[in-house]
Amino acid sequence: MPRRREIAKREVLPDPKYHNKLVAKFINSLLKRGKKSTAESIMYGALDIIEKRTKEQPVEVFERAVNNVKPVIEVKSRRVGGSTYQVPTEVAPSRRMALALRWLILHSKERTEKTMREKLAAELIDAANNRGASIKKKEAVHKMAEANKAFAHYRF
Repeated sequence: MPRRREIAKREVLPDPKYHNKLVAKFINSLLKRGKKSTAESIMYGALDIIEKRTKEQPVEVFERAVNNVKPVIEVKSRRVGGSTYQVPTEVAPSRRMALALRWLILHSKERTEKTMREKLAAELIDAANNRGASIKKKEAVHKMAEANKAFAHYRF
C-alpha cells in the first residue's frame, strides 16, 4: 500500500456486445494468461445458453445472480492479547462485487458439466434462483459472522 496517496481506480469500459460494465468486469475476472477473446467467448456462450434455458434476458439473470451472491458481512482475523479472534465486519461495495465474481467463477469451474460455458451458465442460473455452491458459500460466510457476533466490539 502506498504511503503518499490513494491509488486511482481504473474505470472499466462496457463490453462490446451488451454494453454492460458488470459483464465486462466478469470477463476480465474470467480471463487467464491474457486470453480475453477466449474469456469473452465463454461468457457470451454462457449468456446464450442462459437465454435458451430461461427464456429471459440473459444480462438480467446474470445481474440477479451476482446480487444474490454478494456477501453483506464477513469475518476478519484480529489479534488481541495473544489470541486471534474472528471479528465480523461489513464488506465494502467494491469487495462485495469482487468476492461475488470470484465465487461464481470458482464454483462454476468445480461443476460437472462438459464445457466451461455450460458450467458457467448452470452456476449463474442456480445463483439467480438462490441455489448452488456460490449461494452456499455466501451463507457459510454469513453464518460464520453470525457465530462470532460476540467479538464485534473488536471491530477496527
